[in-house]
Amino acid sequence: MPLTQIKEGRTVRLVSIESGYGLKNRLASMGVRPQTEFTVINNHHPGPFMITVKGCKMMLGRGVADKLMVLQLNSENQ
Repeated sequence: MPLTQIKEGRTVRLVSIESGYGLKNRLASMGVRPQTEFTVINNHHPGPFMITVKGCKMMLGRGVADKLMVLQLNSENQ
């Protein structure tokens, strides 16, 4: 499912990036690669999408977040 559908506080694992070579390389340079686990901090509309990757907060545009296919790891309180 796309990252934009994940609620705040949930931890996910990146499965794939549905985009071109340029975006994949840019995200990889920031530590966002397939199999990376991260937590959603902010998913409010409107506004940027905020995640925590390896202890660093990162803001993503909603278009980018929509291209990240993830698997939700903690499924309590859905």
